[in-house]
Amino acid sequence: MNKLFSLIVFLFISAFTLNAQEKTLSLENVLSIVRKYHPVVMQSALQIEQASNSLLASRGVFDPALQINNERKTFDSKQYFNYYNPELKIPTWYGVDFKAGVENNIGQSLDPSFTLNKSSYVGVSLDPFKGLIYDKRRAAVQQAAAMVKLSKQEQRVVVNDLLFEATDAYWNWVNTFLVQQVLAEVVQNNISRFEFVKQAFQFGDRASIDTIEALAQLQSVQSLRLQADLDLQKARFLLSNYFWNEENQPYVFGGEVIPDTLSNQFNPGAVELPNLSFLLNRAMVEHPKLISFDNKRDFLEIEKKVKTLELLPSFKMSYNFLNKGYALADVTKQALFQNNYKYGVSFGLPLLQRQARGELSKTKNKIAEIDYGRKLSELEIQNKVRAAYAESTLLLNQLTVFQQNFINNKKLLEAENAKFTVGESSMFLVNAREMKLIETQQKLISLKTKFFKSIIANQWAAGLLR
Repeated sequence: MNKLFSLIVFLFISAFTLNAQEKTLSLENVLSIVRKYHPVVMQSALQIEQASNSLLASRGVFDPALQINNERKTFDSKQYFNYYNPELKIPTWYGVDFKAGVENNIGQSLDPSFTLNKSSYVGVSLDPFKGLIYDKRRAAVQQAAAMVKLSKQEQRVVVNDLLFEATDAYWNWVNTFLVQQVLAEVVQNNISRFEFVKQAFQFGDRASIDTIEALAQLQSVQSLRLQADLDLQKARFLLSNYFWNEENQPYVFGGEVIPDTLSNQFNPGAVELPNLSFLLNRAMVEHPKLISFDNKRDFLEIEKKVKTLELLPSFKMSYNFLNKGYALADVTKQALFQNNYKYGVSFGLPLLQRQARGELSKTKNKIAEIDYGRKLSELEIQNKVRAAYAESTLLLNQLTVFQQNFINNKKLLEAENAKFTVGESSMFLVNAREMKLIETQQKLISLKTKFFKSIIANQWAAGLLR
C-alpha cells in the first residue's frame, strides 16, 4: 500500500513538473517561434524566392528554342507561295549563337531571296566585340544572381532586427513579471503587519497612529501592485505581437504562461561576456548590411561592364552553310565562301558616344556612392558594437554593487521589523526601510534584465542574430 501511494505521489509530482515546464517560456522559445512563424520572416523569404525566380527567368535567354514558320497564299486557284521553315536556335554563354533548320518554299510568286523547294542550313552568328568579350544576356543572369545574394542579406538584416525587438519585448515582460511578484509579496507582508498592529492597538500595546501608518503603507503598496499588474499585462500584449502559429494567425497568451527565471538564463554568473575584438572582426566580415553593400557593388560592376561595352563598335557577323534537300551540310568538307552559303555583316559606331560615356559615368558615380556608404556603415557598426559591449560591462559591475546594496537594505528592514516588534522602533521607520528595499529590488531586477538584453545586443550590433 505504501509503495502504491509513493508511486501515485511520484506520478502526480512528475505531471505537475511537466505542466509547469509547459507554462514556462524562455527567450530561446520566443526566438524560435519568431524565426518559424513571424510574417516579417515569411515576407523576407518570399523576396528571396522572387529573386530566385527572376534568376530562373533571366537564364531563359540561353534556352534552346524551336520555331516553325509557315506562310501560304492561294488566290483564284493559283498558289502564289508556300513557305515552310522549322528552325532550332541554340544561344550560348559566350555570345556565339548557333542555328539549324530546313526550308521548303514552293509557289509561282516566291520571294527571289528564298531558295526554291527543299533546302537545309546550319549557321552561326556573333558579335566579336560585344558578344565574345561580354554581352547583356550574361550580364542579366549575373545581375539576377547578385540580386538573390542581396535578398538573402536583406533578409538577414530584417531577421537580425526582428529578433532583437522580440528580445527587448521578452526582457521587458520578465522585468514587469518579477516586479509584480515582488509587490504581490510586499502586499501580503503589509496585510499581515497591519493585522499585527491592529491587534496590538486593541491590546493597548500600540498607539492609534501606528494603525494609520500601517494602513497608509498597505494602501501605497496596493497601488503599486495595481500599476505592476497593468504594466505586466501591457508587456504581455507587446510580446504577443511576435507570436504567430502555423496558420499565420496571431496568438495572445495569458497569465498562465510565465517567464523562465529559474534556469541559467537568469543567472548573470552563468553568462560569459563576449570578446570585443572577436565581435568587431566578425561584424566586419559577417554583418549582413556590409555584405549587402558588397552585393550592390557587384551588381553595379556588372552594369559597368555593360556600359563599357557600349563604347565599343557594334560588329555583327553571321554565316550559314546551305544545302539542297533536308540532309544538313557536312561543314567539314565545305569551303566557307565558295558555294552554298549565306553571309552577313553589319557595323555601327556612334561618333560622339555621349550617351555611352554619360551612362558609364553615372554607373561609376553609383559605385563610388556605394563605397562611401559602406565606409560609413563600417564605422557605425563598430561604434554600435563597442557601445553594446561597454553597456554589458557597466551593467555587470552595477549588478554586483546593487546585489550587495539589496542585501544590506533587506538586513536593515529585518532589523527594523525586529525592533518594531519589541517596541523599540516606529511604524514610520519600518515603512521607510521597506520602501527603500522595494526601490532597490526594482532597480536590481531592471539591471538584471537590461544586462541580459545587452548580451543579445552585442550579437545584434555585430549582425549575428539568425
